[in-house]
Amino acid sequence: MNRKDLIDRLQQLHRDEDSRVTINPHASQKVVIVYPNTYYVGMSNLGLHIIYEEINLRPDSVCERIFLPEKKELDAYDKTKTPLMSIETRRAMHQFDVVAFDVTFEMDYFHIPLMLRHGRVPVISRDRTEFDPIVIAGGPCATFNPEPFADFIDACIIGEGEGVVTSVLDRIREGRNRGESREQVIASLANIDGVYVPVLYTPRYDEKNRFTGYDISGDAPKRIRRHFGPLTSGGETVVATNYTEFGAMYIIEVARGCGRHCRFCMAGYCFRVPRVRSLEVLKEGVDRAEQLGKKVGLMGAAISDYPEVDDLVTYIRSKDMRYSCASLRADSLTQAVVDGLADSGQKTITIAPETGSERLRRVINKGISEEHLRNAATLSAKSGIQHMRLYIMIGLPTETDEDIDAIISLAERTQAHMAEVGCKGRLTLSINPFIPKPFTPFQWMAMAHQKDVERKLQYIKKSLQKNRRIEVLVESPKEAYIQGVLARGDRRLGAVIAACAADRGSKSFKAEMRAAGLDMDDMNYRERSFDECLPWSHLDMGLRDGYLEMEWKRSLDEAYTPPCADGCKRCGVCE
Repeated sequence: MNRKDLIDRLQQLHRDEDSRVTINPHASQKVVIVYPNTYYVGMSNLGLHIIYEEINLRPDSVCERIFLPEKKELDAYDKTKTPLMSIETRRAMHQFDVVAFDVTFEMDYFHIPLMLRHGRVPVISRDRTEFDPIVIAGGPCATFNPEPFADFIDACIIGEGEGVVTSVLDRIREGRNRGESREQVIASLANIDGVYVPVLYTPRYDEKNRFTGYDISGDAPKRIRRHFGPLTSGGETVVATNYTEFGAMYIIEVARGCGRHCRFCMAGYCFRVPRVRSLEVLKEGVDRAEQLGKKVGLMGAAISDYPEVDDLVTYIRSKDMRYSCASLRADSLTQAVVDGLADSGQKTITIAPETGSERLRRVINKGISEEHLRNAATLSAKSGIQHMRLYIMIGLPTETDEDIDAIISLAERTQAHMAEVGCKGRLTLSINPFIPKPFTPFQWMAMAHQKDVERKLQYIKKSLQKNRRIEVLVESPKEAYIQGVLARGDRRLGAVIAACAADRGSKSFKAEMRAAGLDMDDMNYRERSFDECLPWSHLDMGLRDGYLEMEWKRSLDEAYTPPCADGCKRCGVCE
């Protein structure tokens, strides 16, 4: 491939899009959203669409998009010495005023320095000059612990980007117009609620090379409170394209946040409180999907929890449209939802019991029972859906071998019940190693040892291999343990990630960790104490001090924490 081929490829992607936003490439402030994965993956990310629309609705700004090229294309960029360019105007990354990364998955951290280098932007923030763009980051990973990639970023948006991204762009424009230096502009962003400027926070380490806190510069806040607010009228696909993971879908965000209090779930703690969009707003989104001839993709933490879900799916079906749901809960599933999924051509109903034993579900506060799973299978059979998928985690806190046996027993009983009610299809167990995440009650726990997890996975697969109606799929434990380090890591990981990006990506991680004198086993297998300073301790999700510790203790007592309710002040977020 030559340079012309690369430009033709971007032009073709742009021609095949149907956008609700008209960009003004001549606007004075030029912003590019960079998704650190391919176009195929990134264009299914709804957060990207929401921020893209907000920036382009500003009269003085233009927002474009850059994605990680496919391997063959990236080699061509390298060979032809062509910088990464935007989809819209083929403008090079380094020619934008603001470069904004949307960071959603830990394994994409390796792509951030790679893309900066290919975009001709200095990888390390301290190496940038007055002529370089200001690099910001948002998304889930920037919210719960941006430290592993903080060296690459000038400012992070903590929490939800709507609204605060406008404040950030306004402040950058004002500073530049006043002739402030790049350093002054970046430092001033720390005065905006929900914005974290890493260069103002210098990590400290003790004689054992353990993180102990930050030396904070000047007037930078000691805690950065995450930004969130009421849902706007948006929240749906802005640029429709067929060339993406969910290309046939028009994605509509039904709700945000979750009040179920599952103790393993970072999203449930970092994006509290649960908020829903009105039925009328959702219907308008469905109408736009109809105009494009797209299937509706309903997005949210648990679609079946939406208070008017039956009315919503009835409206979709009344227009002879198809739909799918990002997630469902067995205890709130209705026949109307399942019937609509069947009519939409869905062959499998997916439920996440997370584990096989009722005891362990009490530990993690999952709040569903085996009876709920049986009911889900019954509803599926009535609708004609023949297959069922269960999401399972192993390595959860207090897990025993009896809990692993319970996964096997649950699978066998569920498959038998499916057969009883007329489901002739397959039960699939999708099993992942549990990764403790920041801002959850399990953030202090040691991750289960990789060899132990691999032994349990093999035991489950061997125990169920004779039943042809049960399929066992497992995620690579090797990758999960890299994610485990990245999720709870500190700023020392930046040098490791940069070195990996210059070599073989995540495949170099173990070797680069050793070269940096960092111990993966210590980071994953060491239990933290409640009084230990954690790399994300300066970020504030609005939770009351001691709340997560209390929930950790309640997990050991197998105590139930009820869902969020109006007037509740239990966790502190609603105060």
